[in-house]
Amino acid sequence: MALINENYTKLPGSYLFSDIARKVNEFKAAHPDANIIRLGIGDVTKPLAPAVIDALHKAVDDMADASTFRGYGPEQGYDFLVNTIVDNDYKAYGLDIAADEVFVSDGSKSDTGNIGDILGLDNVVAITDPVYPVYVDTNVMAGRSGELLPNGKWSNIVYLPCTEENDFVPALPTEKVDIVYLCYPNNPTGTTLTKDQLKVWVDYALKNKALILFDSAYEAFITEDNVPHSIYEIEGAKEVAIEFRSFSKTAGFTGTRCAYTVVPKALMGYTKSGEKVSLNKLWNRRHTTKFNGVPYIIQRAAEACYSVEGKKQVKATIDYYLNNTKIIRDGLLSQGFKVYGGVNSPYIWVKTPKEMTSWQFFDYLLAELNIVGTPGVGFGPSGEGYLRLTGFGTLDNTKEAVSRLKKISI
Repeated sequence: MALINENYTKLPGSYLFSDIARKVNEFKAAHPDANIIRLGIGDVTKPLAPAVIDALHKAVDDMADASTFRGYGPEQGYDFLVNTIVDNDYKAYGLDIAADEVFVSDGSKSDTGNIGDILGLDNVVAITDPVYPVYVDTNVMAGRSGELLPNGKWSNIVYLPCTEENDFVPALPTEKVDIVYLCYPNNPTGTTLTKDQLKVWVDYALKNKALILFDSAYEAFITEDNVPHSIYEIEGAKEVAIEFRSFSKTAGFTGTRCAYTVVPKALMGYTKSGEKVSLNKLWNRRHTTKFNGVPYIIQRAAEACYSVEGKKQVKATIDYYLNNTKIIRDGLLSQGFKVYGGVNSPYIWVKTPKEMTSWQFFDYLLAELNIVGTPGVGFGPSGEGYLRLTGFGTLDNTKEAVSRLKKISI
């Protein structure tokens, strides 16, 4: 008899974005002529940069020639990409990250979920609320979450509310925690922490021997000087933090799949007896055992993002999405909506009108305006009463969506 991992049976019926897709598909089937504008799921719409396409073509040619063909590569990533990442994303900011602290992967979603493989089940996990659902769901799958309570919270997870009342800045936990998930610029709220605010968390982790899992997938959208691009800008962070980065939103690799995770060699975990263990070594062991590496052609494409032309082209795309975000933000503000985020992030966090619930506002936008957003409550209990919109659409669709939104009376 094959026994299952019963933790999976504790999960709600389906993933948030699967629920959204189902609702949209049902609406499309009933209204085939509806012109639906999707401002919900954070997929991109601009094509890959020309420099990236050129690199892909060249890498494909490499695979057609016996002298340049590549088979199995290093699971941690080819040196040409790892060294380029170190030079551009860390050394350029004066940060001392070594090549053997960088692990190339197929996505931050994978890594933020898989990192739990090297962490004990007895750890107490803290998450900001609202939060990217993968952080919670993967801990449920692993068995760290406890039971789902009627209030939508898991009994063994510590929730750190990020609300209008605290300016979306989480307070330090009042109870013991071992692992803290932080995502900044934040998904879903689009808000950020300043260097001083992030230092509070690093200092807390140092004092309490806690581990920070820092998701920096939207770092490239930062526009303000006092917002850190990496947690390693904060003194002591290499002793307490793992950082996740992605090419998905930065360079449009949502369908191409490439990311990387930084696990400093100074970062230690502990056995139950208190013995220090290198998390870098554990992650390297896990990575090389359960992952066979990102394809050569994809890593060449990622490398091209850092070329002179690649940087210009990628920045132009990011500016395009930020302009879309500004159009949505300004449009909503002009109507009197309460709006957050959208300055250092492609996400806008909008308060629902007329005390609608998140799903009621979602249904209203879909049925009446043919616009798809993401219900805030899908990101956690503190997301109730909000909706997430994104700047990842086309400019024409963004302008059309804003014109439709003007039909809402608050």
